[in-house]
Amino acid sequence: MVTITLSNEQLREKYTRNMPTAFCSGCGHGTVLNAFTRALETIKLPAESIAVFSGIGCSGWVGPHIRADSMHTTHGRAIAFATGLKTYKPEMNVFVFTGDGDGLGIGGNHLIHAARRNIDLNIILLNNGIYGMTGGQTAPTTPTGVITSTALRGNPANPFDAMELVLGAGATYCARWTTHNARQISKSIIEAVQNPGFSFIEVLSQCPTHFGRRSHLRTTESMMDHYKADFSQRPKEGQTKIGVFRNDRRPEFCEQLRAYKTTN
Repeated sequence: MVTITLSNEQLREKYTRNMPTAFCSGCGHGTVLNAFTRALETIKLPAESIAVFSGIGCSGWVGPHIRADSMHTTHGRAIAFATGLKTYKPEMNVFVFTGDGDGLGIGGNHLIHAARRNIDLNIILLNNGIYGMTGGQTAPTTPTGVITSTALRGNPANPFDAMELVLGAGATYCARWTTHNARQISKSIIEAVQNPGFSFIEVLSQCPTHFGRRSHLRTTESMMDHYKADFSQRPKEGQTKIGVFRNDRRPEFCEQLRAYKTTN
């Protein structure tokens, strides 16, 4: 249970930098940032034990807001940079904020192999179904038929199912939520930190600016209604499953690496 006594203003002052936001009006990424600060407040992680990495895209602006060591990396390479730090300083709590384009497009191989190795990283993938920062192009998770700036008659391709991908690659903690599930996002972040292995949290995050206006969901309210109607922990026909898909244990990469160095 995530129980916070601080106000939103106190959380903002304690955990985020005093800087202008780059998020559009109605963007869901601010909800995820709020859920992240609530998770940090619950588990009381010292700022010096936290490192945050992000790549290019709307998701890349979450990390710089956090009052901790943060690295804004090149497109698709946040997990690679995070892997370097984690293997050098395994005691750090390493978080990666990535997007559906950054993490599943150009950075897809890094995601797959970090999950395969079971590196103790906490990946939070913000999936708005489109390249929101660069003009609304088709992304790896854009649903079939949705109009984008590069698919004016509708996306003809099948989208990635990020959860199926990381489950198949071997991630030991896997969860999917929407921004309508803010409390569950915080709880999953706490569970991810407690998992000594690769943790992956996908958050469906609304983008009224590009995705919404092209798919007749022009307001934050209409996109949230879409999440409530089409995503469920007990899905019926036509709904997509959300929740915790896996929470188990297997040997972690950094531990195996240290053991290998000791015995060889």
